Amino acid sequence: MEKLVKILCSVIASTQITNAGESFFDHLSPFEADNQPILETPESVSDLPFGTLYKNDENPYVQQLNLIGRIHYQVGGTSIINDENGDDFYETVEEYRRARIGFTSKFLQYFDIKANINLVVDDRSGGGDLDFGYQNFDELLIGVDLKKLAGLDSFDKLHLNYGRRKFSISQEADSSSNSIDTVERTAISNKVFGSFRPAGAKLTGKRGPLDFIAAVYTTEIDNEFIAGWGDSAAFQTAAGYQLNDELYIHGDIVYNRGDIVDTWQYKWATSVYAKYDKDNWGAVADFIYGDNGDESDGQAVGEGGNFWGVSLTSHYWIQPKRLQAILRYQYQGSEEEAGIQLGSRYVRDLPETESAQISDGLGDQHHSIYAGLNYTLIENHARILAGVEYDNISTPNGQNVEAFTWAIAFRSFF
Repeated sequence: MEKLVKILCSVIASTQITNAGESFFDHLSPFEADNQPILETPESVSDLPFGTLYKNDENPYVQQLNLIGRIHYQVGGTSIINDENGDDFYETVEEYRRARIGFTSKFLQYFDIKANINLVVDDRSGGGDLDFGYQNFDELLIGVDLKKLAGLDSFDKLHLNYGRRKFSISQEADSSSNSIDTVERTAISNKVFGSFRPAGAKLTGKRGPLDFIAAVYTTEIDNEFIAGWGDSAAFQTAAGYQLNDELYIHGDIVYNRGDIVDTWQYKWATSVYAKYDKDNWGAVADFIYGDNGDESDGQAVGEGGNFWGVSLTSHYWIQPKRLQAILRYQYQGSEEEAGIQLGSRYVRDLPETESAQISDGLGDQHHSIYAGLNYTLIENHARILAGVEYDNISTPNGQNVEAFTWAIAFRSFF
């Protein structure tokens, strides 16, 4: 495996653009980065420059060009041991969870761009098809380094970008799907995070131990490309503080002025989390609170009112940087009988026609416990995650639905 990866990376990194004489293309030699070759003898596969096509900070036109991508595949099974009628059901699901390809680049000394597209839609669990090929844009962002452009040396970082993006609130959403330590995020995180890609402007900054975010998003929806501003807007502010080498705290708040049905499924939400890491052990505590809105906002009857949740996650490296154990507990609740919902995978994948009755996973009280093991195949590039999860949710008819789910996932990325 490592020998094959080394060969592939060497081919990518040695891609060369040449042209006779002095020209723009002469600056694009991928072997030059600060007058040093990109490829040096690596100590391990994880040290190889996956996706780095070019890097030269002295080039006045293009300073860096990277190929980025990911393929995520997973398989799982859900056993509902008690649906609303007291019946039992079992179903297995396999899917290509994500397949993306794209690039990032730094250019003209101050600017950067990121673009990647989705290459798969797998609807087999719902009776649909598996479709490989271009689907839509995942993200398309252009940014500017304000610190460098304006000479603001009092900041460690000050960056502004605009475009179609992944929106994030909560610790799990702040973590990439490449690096999360569980097969799926918690239901409460998915509720405030969502999966659509809003367009908007985002300012991020850092000064010493303090970092911050200020962002505005359009609530117009475009499932293919960058949405316009024909509807309303949503606003986000966030700040984080590194108390010491081990402990970091962070707070977010999002306020949605638009139609809650088509965009964020709530009027406002906030997340406050603390993250602790020391040696081989770490833990995260995330507290979430928000308002679903009401019927006047377009919310369905019974699905409005306030909601809240907490997620507690701990990890331990059994073998440093190789084998990791994970334990997570999540609770979420709501004022109204259907104000919270199970995640879309896997319990909700079971069809409700002549099968499990679970009220589409809606309810007002939900507990879940997850335990798993993760194995790193190639550091920063390939992992295997395996876990089991127990869910217990109180549905609108007053019944408790209980289920066990197992899942194994393969994550590859560069």
